Formats: sequence, structure tokens, C-alpha cells
Amino acid sequence: MSLFRKIIVTKGPEPREQIILRGVDKATPGLEIGPSHRPIAAKRDGFNVRILDHLDAASLREKYATHGVDTDAIEEVDYVWTGQPLDELVAGERFAWIIASHVIEHVPDLVGFLNACDRILAPGGVLSLAVPDKRYCFDCERENSSLGRVIDVAHAQSTNHSPGTAAEYFLKVRRKGGQIAWDERHQGQLEPVHGLQDALHAMAKVREGHYFDLHAWVFTPDSFRQIIRDLHELRLIGFQEQHYHPTRGCEFFVTLSKASSHGRAAA
Repeated sequence: MSLFRKIIVTKGPEPREQIILRGVDKATPGLEIGPSHRPIAAKRDGFNVRILDHLDAASLREKYATHGVDTDAIEEVDYVWTGQPLDELVAGERFAWIIASHVIEHVPDLVGFLNACDRILAPGGVLSLAVPDKRYCFDCERENSSLGRVIDVAHAQSTNHSPGTAAEYFLKVRRKGGQIAWDERHQGQLEPVHGLQDALHAMAKVREGHYFDLHAWVFTPDSFRQIIRDLHELRLIGFQEQHYHPTRGCEFFVTLSKASSHGRAAA
């Protein structure tokens, strides 16, 4: 969904893909959301997977043709998402697992996204997430997203980012030593990526209904895990944490599982 995943750092003893695929049986039907040119569960590797993205495969290859990436890795897209509910888009299909790498931070309504994933997962299904750690990416000077804002956005059933989100993003994102993502060893000075005019322009465009693909939500591992726990306790989501893997490079990993139904409340 963004240029961000192109620069992910993948050092460490356990391969990144193995972490994300924990709990995934490649023979069972699954869904990967927004893999673009970096699929985790590729069809060519034998996964029984459907691909959901914001463009079809031909359009994605055209989009990334000048980005210096392997466009041959882009797989055929089964579902092109244009903003409709996921369960409507997949037309009644159910999946044993869903993978969403660097997706959840982009969605306008975090609770709505999680519950949409819940609805299309079969009983016992899992949602595997790779999430940027704000301490090691361009979000480093932004405040952690609050539980209150997560709930308020869900209550409003927002389908686009707010002017305030756009303003904060374009004013606050930073490079460090020329990089927009890094690991704990990276050195360098922080510098703005955008400026005041960018923020003003984005606010005006959002008011007109334009959609910017930006980070609406900002987390550290602790803040994300606490929000998931709180949302579950408040009966706003059915998911619970099944597995957590701490930050590797600029990202951390969380697998959520469908819990016993307890009658979710309205946000």
C-alpha cells in the first residue's frame, strides 16, 4: 500500500516471512491484503491464497515500473478494493488466515478494518500483522495514537482520513540521516520530509474528499498491544493477541485470533 515496505530492514535469526507466517497453513484458503510487489504468501510458492489490493496487477506493474523493484513479483489480484466493506468485496468467501503487512496503519477506521477481517475469517482463523514501530520510522516525532481517537473514528464510521490527520502527517514526518525507516543502530539527524504548504494543500484536498495514502495510526509495540487489549475488553473487537514478536528493524509483528463471540458493542 505504500513505498514504506520497500525499505524494511530484515536482519535477525528468524526470517521475516517465517514470523509473519506463524499459524498459517499454506494449504488452507487465505487472503493477503496489499502485498504489492512483496507478497509474503505467494501463489507461486504454493499458497492457497487470494490477493486483495487497491489496483489490478497490470496497474500495479505500471505504477512501480520506475521504482526500481521487481514488478514480476506482483501477483494477479483477485479483489480490487475501492472502499467497499471487505465482506462485500469477497462475496461471501471465508478464509483461514489473513496477512496484512504495513496495512493497518493506513486504514481510516482501525476498528472497522479489524471487524471486517473478523467477519471474513473462518472460526479459528488468524490475522497476521506487520506494523511499523514509530521509534524507527518517519513517524518518530508523532504522538502515539490514543484509544479515544480509535473509538471516536470508529463511532463516526470514517472512510477517509481527517484534515487533522493529514496536517499532522505532513508537518511531523521526519527522515533520519536521509532514511524514512531505520533500525536502532542507525545514526543521523532528523529533518522534515514535508513542509507547511504540503500540510495546507493536504488539508484542503481532504476537505474536498481526496484520499491520501498516509499513516493514520502511530504505534510502539506496547501502545498497539494495549489498544488491542482495550478494544477487546470494551467488546469493540473480537480479536485477541495470539502471538507477538518484538521489533525487528523498523517493524513488529502481531498475530490476532478470533476469540469466542461475546457480543461486540457499537463503537
